[in-house]
Amino acid sequence: MDQYERVCDMNTLKLFSLIGLLLYFMLLLIAVTKEKKNQSVLDYFFAGRSLPYWALSITFIASWWGAGSALSTADLAYADGLGGFWYYGVPVLISTLLMILCAGGIRRVGYLTQGRMMEARYSKKTAKFLSLLVLVFMVFNAASQMVGLGDFFGSYLGLSYEVAVLLGTLIVLLYSMFGGFRGVVLTDIIQFILLIISALVVFIVGFGHAGGLEGIRHAVEAAGKPEYLNIVSGASKYSMYVITFGCAWMIQANVWQRISATRTDRDAYKMTLMSFFAYIPLYGMVVFTGMAGFVLYPEFPKGGIVTALVMDYLSPLWGALVFIGISAAIMSTMDSLINTASMTLVLDLLAEHSDEKKQLARSRMTTLGVTAVALLISLGIRSILQISWMASDIITTGVFVPLIMGFFWRRGNTHGASASLCIGFLYCMYNLGISFGLPFPSFWKAQSAQQVILGVALSFLIYVCVSLATPPEYEKADAFLHQAGFGKKKIKS
Repeated sequence: MDQYERVCDMNTLKLFSLIGLLLYFMLLLIAVTKEKKNQSVLDYFFAGRSLPYWALSITFIASWWGAGSALSTADLAYADGLGGFWYYGVPVLISTLLMILCAGGIRRVGYLTQGRMMEARYSKKTAKFLSLLVLVFMVFNAASQMVGLGDFFGSYLGLSYEVAVLLGTLIVLLYSMFGGFRGVVLTDIIQFILLIISALVVFIVGFGHAGGLEGIRHAVEAAGKPEYLNIVSGASKYSMYVITFGCAWMIQANVWQRISATRTDRDAYKMTLMSFFAYIPLYGMVVFTGMAGFVLYPEFPKGGIVTALVMDYLSPLWGALVFIGISAAIMSTMDSLINTASMTLVLDLLAEHSDEKKQLARSRMTTLGVTAVALLISLGIRSILQISWMASDIITTGVFVPLIMGFFWRRGNTHGASASLCIGFLYCMYNLGISFGLPFPSFWKAQSAQQVILGVALSFLIYVCVSLATPPEYEKADAFLHQAGFGKKKIKS
């Protein structure tokens, strides 16, 4: 293909992609506006607990299958081979497996949000602090998806990063603001179909042109990288992400929101189980797509592996379809994070309003506010990895221990939870200051597995010691544990 034909194909690809994006946006708006209107906050954030488990499973998968999964995993697999599976794939599978075990208890406890659960288990002040950290996590995670969308739109459509971020965020904001959680689920189903088609197309094309496993094996042998085909090779390199992301995602509020939105305890279990088995082939496809890129590109291509494969090996029409599919993957994660952040703000942090219509209007305004803050973060920090790490570190060292232990340790009390939250948060801020160049003494390697393990261990130690040193709250704990289905076990201190 000569230079003129390549330029023509690129221009055609951009045109088809823009047309496809417009049609896609119109489809989402039609789907949202035709759907049942939200009459209450329960409708807006939980779809009235009326959706089937398979629909919630799809939105669960779509909410975690974002920029990191669709793009970063392939790029890491290009460099690390099968070891790249440890970056996103392993934490997702660990988190989902734990969710399978805990879903029934989360659904049975009867409180819709993590803040309400912790208020019932500990106290209102403790719940407010926990909810604030959850809100920060959700907003920063939404910002990471905006970064991915900005980079992807920019590479594909030839737009500046700022314009690309604004365009993608505006699309998500419009259908999320008016559709609420039911709109998010409905659009996630559409987006899930598109992302599956796109992932399959890129995988088949890339894998085929690379000569399949045999072609990858020959390229690896020629490069002298025997560890490239060893999945265990990524365990030590990505251990900090496995721990941090695994702990953070297990307690991710948008997943608990989907569990709380199920009709029954049984549906909560089936939703998480279905999601677990769907993630394995999805992440596997992306890893092998990145490994195919290792054969096809001697040097890492500008814009990433997925973008390069689409532009170099697909026709403009197929390329536009993949563009919409990858965009859908990123948007489906972003809309979920924005909706849950708004839910946390309205239901857990702001004072309740007795007027349901005013409460519903407030929900829409907070959706707008959350999106605006996340957008500002994405314009200031252009790194998916950096933003994701900051978000996950806050919730791992600050929230994980008091939230999870509240379900399993009867002797844990309000003082222990509050102390654990404070110490975990301060530890996270200390490390964040070091990462930004402040001259604090550091006794561990920055952004390492050691740092994460020490943070969680410190949070756990404080929780246990302070709880044991202060009066127990057995009546409150027993009532909560009984609702969660653990009351008969009489967990001892």
